[in-house]
Amino acid sequence: MSLSIRTPLLESLPLSQLNGTKVWMKMEAMQPSGSFKIRGIGHACEQHYACGAQRFISSSGGNAGLAVAYAGRRLGVPVVVVVPETTSERARLLLELEGAQVFVHGKSWFEANELALSMQTPRDAFLHPFDDPLLWHGHASMIDEVVAEGVCPDGVILSVGGGGLLAGVVEGMRRNGLDDVPIYAAETEGMASFNASIKAGQLTELTEISGVATSLGARQVCQRAFELAQERPVVPVQVTDHEAVDSCLAFLNDHRMLVEPACGASLALLYGKKVPISDLGNVLVIVCGGSTATVESLTRFSG
Repeated sequence: MSLSIRTPLLESLPLSQLNGTKVWMKMEAMQPSGSFKIRGIGHACEQHYACGAQRFISSSGGNAGLAVAYAGRRLGVPVVVVVPETTSERARLLLELEGAQVFVHGKSWFEANELALSMQTPRDAFLHPFDDPLLWHGHASMIDEVVAEGVCPDGVILSVGGGGLLAGVVEGMRRNGLDDVPIYAAETEGMASFNASIKAGQLTELTEISGVATSLGARQVCQRAFELAQERPVVPVQVTDHEAVDSCLAFLNDHRMLVEPACGASLALLYGKKVPISDLGNVLVIVCGGSTATVESLTRFSG
């Protein structure tokens, strides 16, 4: 039993026409938990369950926490999720709907994460939101699916928060012979920890993060994400909060699917024509999803 599903790979005629190339969308927003996270987290939960874990603990009020809660419900394993005070009421309700026990602690993910780690007992499995090779291995399957459908991208666009998606996509590209294909890694300006590390030439922690794309809110990317930028072509690109939100609304009109601003960051590279891809044959964008996005929250910010 796989906890994730094989998602559609769709050609975007509006984005293809706008950018002068074929743009393919991997529709990870259609995963049962609402985002790509269930690929890696589902794989990790299956592994931990097979090894006898009797409870899953997570420290995310967003897509990762929802993926753990979904996995736990499907596997019949109790789930504890610790969320920071900034987590929306909608996110908390969605976690409880999946049957998770929710604790609210601290002003940031780091504080929530410290409490979650302190709650762990020998019978528990801790699911990190992004820094875990088990997650990267699970995320890599989305590239296997793309290639199996006969599309070999010569450019990939994705969003970077903690770097788990980037690490997983690179693993998938590596095992499909796509090591030289450039990846354009999108962040919003207030959440650009990956860009800061690339500029500094070393892993760098931001003193503060801000903005609407809360799912990108890691003050520091994982070590693996930084290493990958030294090993292969990865180009960091920043967009504004407004560009991310406006891209979500444009995507909703074009493709009838609601995604969150963290996903809108990658879409903004296409809607804003921010990367040089017109001479490429097939460009893949990971439509990573967003479980807690609402039309009201997007239009309120945009307006």
